[in-house]
Amino acid sequence: MKADKVVSIIWDYFLLSVGTFLYCLGWTSFLIPNGIASGGLTGLCTILQFGTGIPIGWSFPILNTVLLALGVMFLGKAFGFKTIYVIALSSVLFEVLPHFPVLEVTDIPEKIMGALSGGGMESIGIGLTILRGGSTGGTDIIAMVVNKYWPVSPGRVYLISDLFIISLMLLIPDKGLVDMIYGFVVMIVFSFGVDYVLLGNKSSVQILVFSPKYKEIADHIINNVHRGVTALQSVGWYSQAEGKVLLIISRKHQMNEVINEVMKVDKRAFISVSSANSVYGEGFEEIKTGIKRKKHKTEEH
Repeated sequence: MKADKVVSIIWDYFLLSVGTFLYCLGWTSFLIPNGIASGGLTGLCTILQFGTGIPIGWSFPILNTVLLALGVMFLGKAFGFKTIYVIALSSVLFEVLPHFPVLEVTDIPEKIMGALSGGGMESIGIGLTILRGGSTGGTDIIAMVVNKYWPVSPGRVYLISDLFIISLMLLIPDKGLVDMIYGFVVMIVFSFGVDYVLLGNKSSVQILVFSPKYKEIADHIINNVHRGVTALQSVGWYSQAEGKVLLIISRKHQMNEVINEVMKVDKRAFISVSSANSVYGEGFEEIKTGIKRKKHKTEEH
């Protein structure tokens, strides 16, 4: 095995471990100690703990087994192995972390702060694991399967599937509507947080460049920045001079690089930048239209 491949694998599992730790810490430090349960399989296990006393470290690995089989079926063996690792590490952490009371944050002035902090930390952890091809199991697997075949963000899948789980809080004798609302707060923070972690680095921008040196700029961007450029016919209405407006689509993190390269050619260039959502095509996102239906032999002729 090549050295760079080994380094890549080690880096993957390092980030998986960090993400898993943050995810578990969000629950054991902020949510569970403050009597808060949210969505997902972890939320379901937490509700079981509140209602029956069964530790989350026991129910979590058991209930994940069935969903893990679903993940392997649709997402491949590599996904399954990484998820087995994350589930095993999560199960251990859910057992070990509660034995360190110093990590529990219960002296917060408002319970809502516990919900916000726990949901935020959980979303960062889940986002890291998904970015490296793993999952903590549960509804994470469902979200990844859906996101693979349909253009539905993981956060939206969590939002829909978690409504039912959080509503189960009403079945716990010493819980009520207020506790369910805290669960919804965690769910909302978590959904937006996961989308930001997963899609933040994929955000795109549309850059319009107005300059009489449009040919030099276009050649420079294509040859040095390696981004596609489209030249649109334009007419300056005040001067009535014809020219070209350059249209450049790039990742948001590449925006400053593109602008700087344009300014190298023409410091007086006029540049307009706007957000571009759902950019599909080569170099960007793949269009997802659903699971392809197998053709019958009669349809092939």
